[in-house]
This record gives sequence, structure tokens and C-alpha cells, in this order.
Amino acid sequence: MTLPVLTRLTLAISAASLMLTSTISTAEEQEAPAWAQGRSAEMAESPLAPHATPMTTTSEENIPVDDIRLPDGFSAEVWAHGMPGARMMALGDDGTLFVGTRSIGRVYAVQDNGEEREHQIIAEGLTQPNGVAFKDGSLYVAAINRILRYDDIESQVADGDIAEPEELTDAFGLPDDEHHGWKFLAFGPDDRLYIPVGAPCNGCEVDEDTHATINSFEPDGSDMQVVARGVRNSVGFDFHPETDELWFTDNNQDWISEHGPNDELNRVSESDAFYGFPVCHGIGVVDPELGSEGACDGVTMPVATMDPHSAPLGMRFYDGEMFPEEYQNAIFIARRGSWNRSLSAGYDVQVAKISEDGERAGLSPFMVGFHDPRNNDFSGRPVDVLQMPDGALLVADEQNGAIYRISYETPDYSAE
Repeated sequence: MTLPVLTRLTLAISAASLMLTSTISTAEEQEAPAWAQGRSAEMAESPLAPHATPMTTTSEENIPVDDIRLPDGFSAEVWAHGMPGARMMALGDDGTLFVGTRSIGRVYAVQDNGEEREHQIIAEGLTQPNGVAFKDGSLYVAAINRILRYDDIESQVADGDIAEPEELTDAFGLPDDEHHGWKFLAFGPDDRLYIPVGAPCNGCEVDEDTHATINSFEPDGSDMQVVARGVRNSVGFDFHPETDELWFTDNNQDWISEHGPNDELNRVSESDAFYGFPVCHGIGVVDPELGSEGACDGVTMPVATMDPHSAPLGMRFYDGEMFPEEYQNAIFIARRGSWNRSLSAGYDVQVAKISEDGERAGLSPFMVGFHDPRNNDFSGRPVDVLQMPDGALLVADEQNGAIYRISYETPDYSAE
């Protein structure tokens, strides 16, 4: 049967309209930034959005060291500055501090001559070179899927002449997703290099062999082993000084609620354990979209949880001799601070003290003052911590491109 001309024309127009609507809808989805994934239609006009990292140098007089508040006996000073976007840190054998960045694409080296510290840019133009690790005279840098090794790097820094790095990218075979693709690097007590691979989304089904994992490799990129699965976005971990167990922070999902799910501190007591993403978050919170009844059964629960969206990143165990005994084997955790909640949280360093059985941790504030609750604003963003040979603690502040040194002296209360 042949349709009338008017009917055929109406059908054609309707089909074209559907195609145009679909194209516009697809274009809008493609244009939505990665951080907006999972945002409901009701929240489309929400002012909540990530805070941009300054790309320019903060002058020393404008670095908010005077905002910092610490427990009695502790003090803070600006140890190094002038490094926009400063994030993760690694210390060389000769005392050179290496600092990765994310948005600015640089790696810095800081040399300490005892009186002042000078820095130089040893790499730039990289894609989110967040992770840095040092071993046997070589610096390892992770820039999304690229792993670069700079051999004899401290001599090169001293000479001011940085050679081209050894490219290990093909050997490691890491995915190139940029959403949660920035890496943290650390060598374990087994001399293997540990690397997380975040979920390439806010919340989605993932291939559990390639994403939302923490993996370990031989330093040349061979013999990849999955250490933990279901880890949405870990940007910090360390190994217990006595048990060698891996502990890690994890950033939980956005847009589910301003008040949940909580961010996490986790412990790897057995290899290849599952930590919940994308079906289970925090302590037994079933994902409203991807989870179902029983989704949290068999999930390894956190040893501690933190404020939702507070962004716990770099963390290190403390085993130095400068701080009081109560801090031995405690974990210092840098929290970059929230964006996906109206009342901000984070912008501090927390300390986690572990229970006697090693299965739980209690959290308390250690370094605070960057967040002003009166106007809900912030002046600094701690992203990593690092213990120095003398027992002092370095804290990297991405917002101001600065490194603080936290030291301790027993208070003299007799003078009061």
C-alpha cells in the first residue's frame, strides 16, 4: 500500500526531528565535563564544581602559613615555594625532593643546601604527571599511561642538565583514560612498583582486570599483579613499617549525596581483595544505580571513613624519632578538600592511629586552618605528606605551590 504524500512528508519530518533531538542530546552529553557525570537533571543548575588549581606562582608573603593550626609543640614553616600545582613527593638518596603535578604538567626537583632551597623544572609538557617514586638512583614518573625513568637523576639535577628519560610505557601497558587516570607511585618492601588505575568515570561498570585496581610490577614493568580491586580512585598509599601491609586512601563517588558516601582508608590484608566499586561504597552503602540487594556481601570494608568528598590523597606512616611516641606507626593523611558539597570539608591533614589488632583506625585532626567555616572558603589544599630523615613532616600544598615543614619541640609550660 502506498502512503499519501502528506503522510509520508509528516513521517519524514518526525524522523528528522527525532534524529536532530538525538544528535543534540548526544552532543550535550559529550560536552558535559567528566566531573559532571552522574549529576541528576534536578542538579543541572547546581553551582557545585571542582575548584581550579592556580597556574601561577604564589609569592612567599602570600603563602598562608600563619593560617596553620597544629597540636601543642608542633610548628610549621614554608620549606619551599614557587612551584605551581605541587602535589606528590619523593625523596632522593642525596636529599633532592621530587614533586609531581597534575594540571600544570611539570615535575620539579628541590635541592636543599641547608640554608635555602632552590627548585628547577626537570620535566614539563606531560599529561598529569602526578606520581613520582625514587629507587636506586632513578626517578620514576607516571603521566597517565606513560611511565618514565630518569636514571642518575640527582647528578643531573646538580649539573642542571636533565637527559631524556627511559620510556617504559609499553612495558607497563597502562590504560590512557584521563578521568581518574592520574597516578600515585610507590615502591613496596618487596621492591616492586605499586600503581593504581582509577575508574574512568564517576560511577560505571568497569573491567575489574584493567580499572579500579591497585597493581604491582617489577621495576621494568613486567609481571603485573592485581593487589586490590573495586578501588574507585586511590591517589595515596603506604606500607605499614612493621607488617609491610599496604594501606590506601580512596575517593568515593560524587553526586549520590552531599552527605555520602564517605571517603575511605583501607588496608590490604589479602591480595586481590574486592573493595566495592561500583556497587558498594563506604561501610555497606549500596549504589543506588548499579548496586542491588547483597551488593556489599563479601566486600572488604574500610578500616576508617572520612567526611564525604573530603578527598583524602597522599598518606604516609610515621616511624621517625622527632614526634612524640603516640605518633609512632600512625598515618598522616592529606585531604585536598571537597567541591561536591555545599558545606566544605577537608583542606587539612588528619592523623590515623591504628588499633592494637591492626584492623581499625581512629582519625583526628592534625594540621588545620586552611578552611574558614565563616565564609566556607579555603586558603590551601594539602595533597601529600612525606617524612624526612630528621623526622620532620613535609606537606605539599597544591593551591599555593608550596611545601611546608612540620617539626616538633617539647613545649615548655613552665614559662606560662
